Amino acid sequence: MQRLTGHWQLITLIVVVFALWNTPIVFPLKILVVFLHELSHGLAAILTGGSIHSISLSMQQGGLATTIGGSRFLILSAGYVGSLLLGVLLLWAALRTRADRAIMAMCGVITLLVAVLYIRDLFPLAFCIATGAGMLAASRYLSEPVNDLILRLIGLTSVIYVPYDIFSDTIARSELRSDARMLAEEFGGATMLWGGLWLVISVVVIVLCARSILGQDSNIHFGGKGLRR
Repeated sequence: MQRLTGHWQLITLIVVVFALWNTPIVFPLKILVVFLHELSHGLAAILTGGSIHSISLSMQQGGLATTIGGSRFLILSAGYVGSLLLGVLLLWAALRTRADRAIMAMCGVITLLVAVLYIRDLFPLAFCIATGAGMLAASRYLSEPVNDLILRLIGLTSVIYVPYDIFSDTIARSELRSDARMLAEEFGGATMLWGGLWLVISVVVIVLCARSILGQDSNIHFGGKGLRR
């Protein structure tokens, strides 16, 4: 019981996100996670010697990262795993640092840079500009605890969305042209094999994350100078 009460805010956020999953309220968060997915493809390309040509998002919660060069295997593998790791990183930053406003500002700048450099279509351009500007405004005008809460919400949504998305796209609907389907076509194996592997990896990462960064008390304490725990 003590462990649950020490993390009641995170538990509440998870319950609220799932309860509102198919509502317009969570829609922007879903698109943001898709953005992290596509950005992860692009980062994998850059880190393996390639480059990003363009990134696109759709209102149907789809996305496309067009890359040039780099390791095709790692680029295709990076979408789900990369967005999960970015979510974990944001969650870690919120839980274990006091630099929430600076981190929020950095996220805003990165989002705006990606919009300017790599996005060509109207919807993703408008979304990324609005999101990046909103992050910068939050870092400037909102308190440290509120920025902390926003980072937790983004990180948690990415973490819980990834296993669901992997299962939906690669196992429940293995006929879709997903990252796993393209990996199977180019490197062998089956779509469900790659999807299942990524699902196992995502669950292991989430469990390790929960054990290593939550501690005894992850709640935000708004009173006085104390921000956390």
